[in-house]
Amino acid sequence: MAASKVSIPQLAFNKVRPAPVVLVSGTEGFLADRAIRTLRELLKAEDPSLEIHDLEADQYSPGELITLASPSLFNEPRLIRVVNVEKCTDAFITETIAYLASPADSTYVVLRHAGGVRGKKLLDAIRGGAGGGIEITCLELKKETEKTEFAASEFASAGRRVTGGAIRALVSAFSDDLAELASACQQLLADDGDEITEATVERYYSGRVETNAFKVADAAIAGRTGEALVLLRHALSSGADPVPIVAAFASKIRTMAKISGTNGPAGQLASKLGIAPWQIDRARRDLQGWNDEGLGHCIEAIAATDAQIKGLGRDPVFALERMVTVIAGRGY
Repeated sequence: MAASKVSIPQLAFNKVRPAPVVLVSGTEGFLADRAIRTLRELLKAEDPSLEIHDLEADQYSPGELITLASPSLFNEPRLIRVVNVEKCTDAFITETIAYLASPADSTYVVLRHAGGVRGKKLLDAIRGGAGGGIEITCLELKKETEKTEFAASEFASAGRRVTGGAIRALVSAFSDDLAELASACQQLLADDGDEITEATVERYYSGRVETNAFKVADAAIAGRTGEALVLLRHALSSGADPVPIVAAFASKIRTMAKISGTNGPAGQLASKLGIAPWQIDRARRDLQGWNDEGLGHCIEAIAATDAQIKGLGRDPVFALERMVTVIAGRGY
């Protein structure tokens, strides 16, 4: 099958700009979330009265898009964010294609399509120029050079000096998860030093190059006790400090506790809870097999371990291993 002709601008995630229709495509959810968030911030800065609406294309009911795009009494600009376009209903395809023929004034429709053939007719229409849209491509960064460029751009956009060695150390430590790499860059940007060096990275993330603290937490949260304990011992033998290990557990369990029992699109919850949409999606996956009582027990275990490793206990390694065992047992 011949590739469809693309007649609209295709931009990188960090080049997003307003357009009547913005197709955010690709498998890298973190970059897609950032692009959509950036667009929201741009539009909000341009007009604080911006109305924001969320739709789930796989749960779409006929008439929803037209209703949300209809002019309001005071004609405020509006942003309509649509997720799960790769699983959309037939009604969504039909009505969105019809909408492209005459997009509403002062309305910006963002369509998030994570890949696959579903909705191809709609994508072809957008890429062919219908609706006057643009496409933001968010492909997974697989090569080390791509991740290195990404990390370097995080510091460059903030106007901070960073050494090549610091960039390499960060990419080595966080190569498995782009979101964690971005989060590490943002934490380092908060450092008040004139230049971010390998020593700066070492101070914040000692031992992470050898064993990512979040890998220990991921294994424990998934219930893989033996694997989590092996990863923990390797991290400690590589020189990792117990404090950031406990912090990694605390971060993930706190997010799970925030998300437990919530419903609704990740993008909508993100603004309420003050966390990124990708963190909500990840926490929902992590919560499988958990209950609120178990989360409460784990939060208590983490607090107790934090106190133990900061001076109240004599054996920080034992305290860490006990915490890992409790969390791997989902609090029991």
